[in-house]
Amino acid sequence: MYLADSRGTGPAVAQDIRPGRRPAAVPSTVLALGAVSLITDVSSEMVTAVLPLYVVAGLGLSPLGFGLLDGINNGVGALVRLAGGHLADRGGRRHKAVAGLGYGLSALCKPLLLFAHTLPVISGVLAADRTGKGLRTAPRDAMISLATEPERRGRAFGVHRAMDTTGALLGPLVAFAVLRATVDGYDAVFAVSGCVAALGVLVLVLFVPARITPAGAVRPPATARPTLPEAFALLRRPALRRLTGCAALLGLTTVSDSFLYLLLQREGRLPADLFPLLPLGTAAAFLLLAVPLGALADRVDRRRLFLAGHGALLLGYALVLSPWRGVPAVIAVLVLHGTFYAATDGVLAAATAGAVPDRHQGAGQALVGTGQALARFTCSLAFGAAWTLWGGRTALAATACALAVSALVAAYVLRPAAFVSDEVMSA
Repeated sequence: MYLADSRGTGPAVAQDIRPGRRPAAVPSTVLALGAVSLITDVSSEMVTAVLPLYVVAGLGLSPLGFGLLDGINNGVGALVRLAGGHLADRGGRRHKAVAGLGYGLSALCKPLLLFAHTLPVISGVLAADRTGKGLRTAPRDAMISLATEPERRGRAFGVHRAMDTTGALLGPLVAFAVLRATVDGYDAVFAVSGCVAALGVLVLVLFVPARITPAGAVRPPATARPTLPEAFALLRRPALRRLTGCAALLGLTTVSDSFLYLLLQREGRLPADLFPLLPLGTAAAFLLLAVPLGALADRVDRRRLFLAGHGALLLGYALVLSPWRGVPAVIAVLVLHGTFYAATDGVLAAATAGAVPDRHQGAGQALVGTGQALARFTCSLAFGAAWTLWGGRTALAATACALAVSALVAAYVLRPAAFVSDEVMSA
């Protein structure tokens, strides 16, 4: 049995609550997936923390060349994400198997960076790594959605993202320690990263259930396997189409983390050996705010919170461009950057979950995520080219102006009245 979501964002599954018992605020499946993400993010962020300096300073690539690499991080994973979401739904909700394949592929790629010393080889390894990320992201978010009651999804995604961000916080610290303690620092970082990634795969295999029954359902629903045309037909749903379009529009003006950190390091004149610590500020703010903002998303319109997060990002861009310099300015930018992620990442996934049926959770998450990731891929390429031609400050100023315009357009498209009108027309 289904009930209408109180915010009008989609169907809600009726809860099967026994007398005298309350549902867990965060299901054990979400905690297990959070542990997998925590460990995996330690591995991933170890590499991410040193990769910009490794390719720009160590290998002598231009910002345009790094933009190509960073674009691969987003673009390849985005294209594969659709396949991962559909395969997970198509397999009778075997989301764990598809996610496990993705985690395993990424784990295998980390040691291969030991042998990557040219742009084509690094590009190939990163493409394979992002293929793994693309395969696992939609099935993982679908499992979180299915395991959690609809009115608690914001909190569940917030808890998951907080655990994920704990790994993002620890990863640069581990990379910093390895760089300081070893002679061949980059190679040691890549080797340790591979070992940690393998541990994440093991946790997934041992502690995440093979199948997820939708929260509140007495038994798994007996439905036909979703087809690929049905997956793409989800975009006929006005709510999902609006979310996907706005996520893509705003993604076109979202500068990648690596570029933002490079700008901060140069504008703040920070020593190169402190560069791996910059992601810690973003991760710390994300960690502190993910759960509170996720819980807030369950009480207010998730779409508005998503837009507010981009407002925080725009303010961060303005501070980078301002005359304010020094450590306090860097910290302020990183706090705003973390606030942006806390208000958008899990919140968008929770809003998407309410806009699609349970049997299409993987495909629905993949469609929105793919639109956003492809847009960020485009932004990485364009920003790298603009930096090469005009310089970093001018490129960021142009991006900030475009983000302000995009946010205004998205605010109009995602206004509550538009969704009420969509529901009336659908009825």
